[in-house]
Amino acid sequence: MINPCREAERRVLRLLHGPKTRTQLRQIHAHLLRHGLDQLNQLISHFVSVCYSLNKMHYANLIFQHTHSPNILLFNAMIKGFSLCHPFEKSLHIFSDMKRRGVWPDEYTFAPLLKSCSNICHSSLGRCVHGEVLRTGFEWFGSIRVGIIELYVTCGRMRDAQHVFDEMSQRDVIFWNLMIRGFCKSGNVDTGLCLFRQMGERNVVSWNSIISCLAQCGRDSEALGVFNEMREQSFEPDEATVVSVLPACARLGDVDVGKWIHSYADSKGLLQEVVSVGNSLVSFYCKCGDLDAASSVFDRMAQKNVVSWNSLISGYAFNGRGEIGINLFEEMMNTDEKPNDATFVGALTCCAHAGLVEKGRDLFASMTETHRIEPKLEHYGCMVDVLGRSGCLKEAHDLIKSMPMKPNAALWGALLGACSTHGEVKLAELAAKELIDVEPWNSGNYVLLSNIYAEEGRWDEVEKVRDLMKENCITKAPGQSAIGKGVYDEEKQSYRLKQA
Repeated sequence: MINPCREAERRVLRLLHGPKTRTQLRQIHAHLLRHGLDQLNQLISHFVSVCYSLNKMHYANLIFQHTHSPNILLFNAMIKGFSLCHPFEKSLHIFSDMKRRGVWPDEYTFAPLLKSCSNICHSSLGRCVHGEVLRTGFEWFGSIRVGIIELYVTCGRMRDAQHVFDEMSQRDVIFWNLMIRGFCKSGNVDTGLCLFRQMGERNVVSWNSIISCLAQCGRDSEALGVFNEMREQSFEPDEATVVSVLPACARLGDVDVGKWIHSYADSKGLLQEVVSVGNSLVSFYCKCGDLDAASSVFDRMAQKNVVSWNSLISGYAFNGRGEIGINLFEEMMNTDEKPNDATFVGALTCCAHAGLVEKGRDLFASMTETHRIEPKLEHYGCMVDVLGRSGCLKEAHDLIKSMPMKPNAALWGALLGACSTHGEVKLAELAAKELIDVEPWNSGNYVLLSNIYAEEGRWDEVEKVRDLMKENCITKAPGQSAIGKGVYDEEKQSYRLKQA
């Protein structure tokens, strides 16, 4: 004879794991209540699992609150659910409730708790959970050790992560990858690279981690060297490898490697399947000045997102083909893709390079009026450049004065450059003084102001600028570029030390 209760349970399980679960959660819940199944921990655990797969943990929590005697299976399901869905700290509250009720944890309890602490980057709570792991004797389980190291890596506590790592007698590739990622993320690239060299077994994640880190730190030649080593050892690059290597190729001007990656991505179907790969190729070709290749990749992409459009629009802007960039922007406006901050930076830069002043004004106004995007410093900078290049210097200055935020050096520099080009001495003097006020450590600003006075024959003012430089302990090395980042940083640090 068929047990009606068992049959009802099987029906609920079929419904929970069926194709229409998202729209049937309330009906399934009603079914549980109607058949008196709402206190069966195993069945409710399944319900909770479905809820977190659908990001419906608020609903799971409502049902959990009405469960009279939840067991470890249900507690674990709830803890895991809130380790994957907001609010992550809820899993820690549930763990406290579990302890209060006298339910003993098992090997499945702590990994999601540690994940929750990682998600909220709370090292103090994580250390408390780590202490619970040690007290209950579950520290030898692999998933828990992964969780502990991941917690410390995420929170930047590499000394704690190293301590746990050193205590392990057996370390698989997951642990090594976590440690490499942690050291690289904390800026200790050489230690990460040293660990990478010590690995007995690597996977593609290992290679990607170190390549990405080297590229992000500006060590592009080393990144390409590791990439070539990866190929020599017969590891197949994936989309993450491609996205990490292409920027390094662009900065080094290594077109040959970039083209090989393009061919490889094409042969593996990555260009058609992974939008980030297409975006990286578009950006690579734009930075190398090959706009025809960039446009060809863009046209062949099966899917595009706002980054795809932004990359090509900006590419046209910075390669002096502003009108084509604006045409592409207009084409984007006829699609379902919505522009973002970066889109307008690219479009306004196109206007500046193409001398499209009226178009620039319209675009800048449309940001707030049509697209509800509040202009940022970079947008004001682009607009000052648009106006300055065309000689609309008073309008550019008025725009700077109307800004809701404090102008930075780039804005005053753009105005100063435009004033110099168009021979507007009085406004140039004002811009140069503002530059000195914003960047008192930058010797180039004093030189610019001094040159303005010298061209006017105002030698008393030239002497005052020199006195101001002495007063601020500013020196200018002969023949040294004032705009190089290294020089700029050194001058800034030197100024701060002398002022201190």
